[in-house]
Amino acid sequence: MNKARRSAIFARLRDANPAPTTELVYRTPFELLVAVILSAQATDRSVNLATERLFRVASTPEQMLALGEAGLAEHIRTIGLYNGKAKNIIATCERLLTAHGGEVPRERAALEALPGVGRKTANVVLNTAFGEPTVAVDTHIFRVANRTGLARGKTPLAVEKALLKHVPAEFLKDAHHWLILHGRYVCQARRPRCGECLIADLCDHPHKAG
Repeated sequence: MNKARRSAIFARLRDANPAPTTELVYRTPFELLVAVILSAQATDRSVNLATERLFRVASTPEQMLALGEAGLAEHIRTIGLYNGKAKNIIATCERLLTAHGGEVPRERAALEALPGVGRKTANVVLNTAFGEPTVAVDTHIFRVANRTGLARGKTPLAVEKALLKHVPAEFLKDAHHWLILHGRYVCQARRPRCGECLIADLCDHPHKAG
């Protein structure tokens, strides 16, 4: 796939959704960080249902820490792996308070040093909270990038590097959101909705569905 086709793909995605954003509900970088940690192997909808109640009582590292691990676990028990996530979030709150003055850092290394935060979570926070031109490659983006030919790779990191290299600069900040939404609602894993896809004629996938 060449630069012109990539530009055409993202131009269409932008025209259809000029201001894309995450479907996680948050008000601050800290709330986003917590929501993204909770979203591992969980749906955004299930996370939003839990955080709607949680953030009413604890929306800062200090308040979250005051809940304690057991108290936090009670608020998020509807989410998969909630005990481990509660442990990581409490440890992250401690780290934010002791090392970062209670603020979420906007440097990758500092973010990835937080318990429960890997490269994908760090990329989401950098992109969505701080507007950095990064791409967090989840299963949806990995599938869409490979299937369409936008950026092929055998690992999420390989796809991330290919996207950063090949996505035109004007689209890079929002590319993460366009691709994840496209994978979630159109270019689905089992039954891609090619007949409804606005970039179907630009896609490299050889077995397009009707």
